[in-house]
Amino acid sequence: MRYVPRLITSELNKAAKHFPSIIVTGPRRSGKTTLLRKCFPHASYHLIEDPDIIVRLRSDPRSYIDTIKAPAILDEIQNVPEILNYIRSRVDQSPHKNGQWLLTGSQEAPLMQGVSESMAGRAAIFQLLPFSQEETAKVSVFRGGFPEPIARPTAADMWFRSYIQTYLERDVRAVSSIRDLAVFRRFLSILASRVGQILNRTDLAAPLGVSVPTISEWMSILEITSQIILVPPYYENFGKRIIKSSKVYFTDSGMLCHLLGIESRQMLYNSPFFGPVFEGFVASEILKKQYNSGKRRELYFFRDQQGLEVDFLIPTGNNKLTLLEAKASRTITPQMAYPIKRLREYISNYSVNSFLVHLPTRQQEKTSALIPGVKAIPCDALGKVF
Repeated sequence: MRYVPRLITSELNKAAKHFPSIIVTGPRRSGKTTLLRKCFPHASYHLIEDPDIIVRLRSDPRSYIDTIKAPAILDEIQNVPEILNYIRSRVDQSPHKNGQWLLTGSQEAPLMQGVSESMAGRAAIFQLLPFSQEETAKVSVFRGGFPEPIARPTAADMWFRSYIQTYLERDVRAVSSIRDLAVFRRFLSILASRVGQILNRTDLAAPLGVSVPTISEWMSILEITSQIILVPPYYENFGKRIIKSSKVYFTDSGMLCHLLGIESRQMLYNSPFFGPVFEGFVASEILKKQYNSGKRRELYFFRDQQGLEVDFLIPTGNNKLTLLEAKASRTITPQMAYPIKRLREYISNYSVNSFLVHLPTRQQEKTSALIPGVKAIPCDALGKVF
């Protein structure tokens, strides 16, 4: 697969002019290394994953850092986060030299702890998720956006299986002392069957025979390593009693389909999970757009205790609010916009834009006209909304 330019590139280049260091986090194999090497082709490259290099860094970090000529890419920095202290010293020696230290990390929490302690004010931080639809038309609900599965679709199932095995053995054990990986693997499958639902940790714990605190820890691991998206309820109740628990989605719909045992597009279309999978795909695309544009994460849902629910609410600044419903259908009807229209009746302090996101169709203009006040758009045009 040819190199696909990433939309976040302009933000990285801008940051390189103003910050001594750039840190890119995100799930494994989302393209962080390729991104930095393409953006900064003259930077030296150092993979901090080889056991010998890790031992050397831990025993004599100052000597190792002194051998590095900046600008430099340090890949998988989470393996030895303590070297951030020494990078900070180098930065402080030349505070006006920007774009010198380019770091990647796959485990966000350990890395961010080191950043907050060592690199505060010295680093611009970005999160890179797998490809978005804006970046390549090969991204789909069934395949997701990881580079390898969309480049070699016939080997996608094998790739996802290997990814999960590697992820369990490396990232999960690096973050937590999980003893029984087989139970954690079952937890992933059960969680996959709950996508789009209000998170109920007790419901997840019971079939696995583990405690609710254990489920909370495992959910935290998945969120830390960017495998899942927890969407909280919108904090303003608009005069209604609202649900206070989050909804859960997987970051990559291709990974989710693999966990659900969905082996083809036709299986997905016929699956009872098609709606929730599509909903999560839309959630991920929204976050990709926000991250790639250098904006902070702003994604919520609304549900009151009477059952009124809108899939996504996105504050866009200046008292503006976007309401969005995701429908895994090419046939759009006015009834699909009913939740949005109901919620809009209770909103008085915001300027509201409303969208119904659906599967691509050749009759986009016709379907848009079916729903007054709500614009129907295909999912591949979602990036143009924000």
